[in-house]
Formats: sequence, structure tokens, C-alpha cells
Amino acid sequence: MNPKITPASIRAMKGRGEKIAALTAYDFPMARLLDQVGVPFILVGDSLGMVVLGFPDTTHVTMADMEHHVRAVARAKPHSLVVADMPFRSYETVPTAVENAKRLITAGAEAVKAEGGREIIEQVRAITAAGIPFCGHLGMLPQHVIEEGGYHVKGKKGTEHQSLLADADALVAAGAFAIVLELVTPPVAKEISKRIPIPTIGIGAGPDCDGQILVTPDLLGMLPWFSLKHVKPKLNAAEQMRAVIQEWKKSV
Repeated sequence: MNPKITPASIRAMKGRGEKIAALTAYDFPMARLLDQVGVPFILVGDSLGMVVLGFPDTTHVTMADMEHHVRAVARAKPHSLVVADMPFRSYETVPTAVENAKRLITAGAEAVKAEGGREIIEQVRAITAAGIPFCGHLGMLPQHVIEEGGYHVKGKKGTEHQSLLADADALVAAGAFAIVLELVTPPVAKEISKRIPIPTIGIGAGPDCDGQILVTPDLLGMLPWFSLKHVKPKLNAAEQMRAVIQEWKKSV
């Protein structure tokens, strides 16, 4: 039997130079499949807002939504580490951040992830002080997509570069066990990865992070109506599913 993956296991992978493969799951069957192929890091992402619930962005996802999907993933009892996103406005203050992190842990998550660096550092410190493992998220922050007017690569400007470094250092000091870097320009992502002792997990941030994460339906080509520059589907699952369903329909 494979050993249970913990936040310490993920952190230790960096020390061994072992790349971290991370994918999303929002339900029981996908969690089982990812676990069976040995994916060590399963994220119950607030991306479920777009890929499962049909919202235009992640800002519509609620704590109740996250708890529902975390419970479904946790029922698979994976050896993988189960990390849950803290949804929009669920960590605006220190007390609400701790309360909502505890709710996700109660639902079955083994760690939580939230977006931001120094601006949420007191919340991060409080979450880790409560004994809850925390994963950071820097770069493009999907929960800020409306105020930023879209999805933009971060780190191109000198001020952004220095801010990302300072945010990464702050998250390390606050006790984060890993940091997702989303749409960070590859040279800056590489610099952060070399600079900090905890793993970086990139998405659209180049090849030099300590690991990579994707939204699983994007990887499998299940969402042909979305076109993303940083994802090349490895399977055309949507077309195959349509073909099978059409063939079955004709047989009815």
C-alpha cells in the first residue's frame, strides 16, 4: 500500500529534486482515478465554479460549494494529499479565515490554499498557528479577475517582480508548505523556485517550478469551449464522449 502523502511529504519532494504533479478533482470518481495513478497532490479548486457549476469566474463559488465538493473527494480516501481552495471572501479577516479553514478541514481537506501574499499574511499565520497546513498562491489571482479586468501574466514589470519575491518570502516565514505560481513570467518563477525552501507548483509559469498543476478537465480535453494558451490537452475526451453518446442514441 502506498504511504499517505502529507504536506511534509510534498515539501520533502523538493529536497529530493522530485517533480510534483498536481491536478484538480471535484468529485469521488476523479479523486479515485488520480489517486490510482499516483498523483500526490489533489486540489479541490474553486475552478469548479467554471468547469462544474457553469459560472463565468471563481468569484461566485461559496463555502457551501467548496465543502460539498471536498466531501465528495474525501470519500475516495486517497493516499494523495487533498488540498482545498478557500473561496472568494472567505478569508477577509483573521477570524473568518481560521473559521473557514477549519470548515474545509472538517469536510475532509488536509490543507487549504488561499490567494495572495503579504496582504493576507496575518490570516496565513493564524491558519498555520491553528495547526492547518497552508499552500500559498501568487501571480495571477483568479479571485481578482474582475477588478484586474482579465487574466494577466505577472512579473514582467520590475515592481511586480520585487513584490512577488517579497510575497514568497513572507509566505515561507508564515509557515506555508508550498506555493502555486500562476501565470508568472518563467524567469521570475525560476528565481522564486531557487530562492525559497518550499516547493513551487506552476501553472502557466514555465518549466522551472518544482511541480506543475492543471485543471484536470483542461488536460483531458473535456472543455472544448475553453481555449487556454498554457494548456495543450492530452486527450480529446469531449469528442470521444460525443461520439459514444451519438452511437448509443442511434441504438436506442
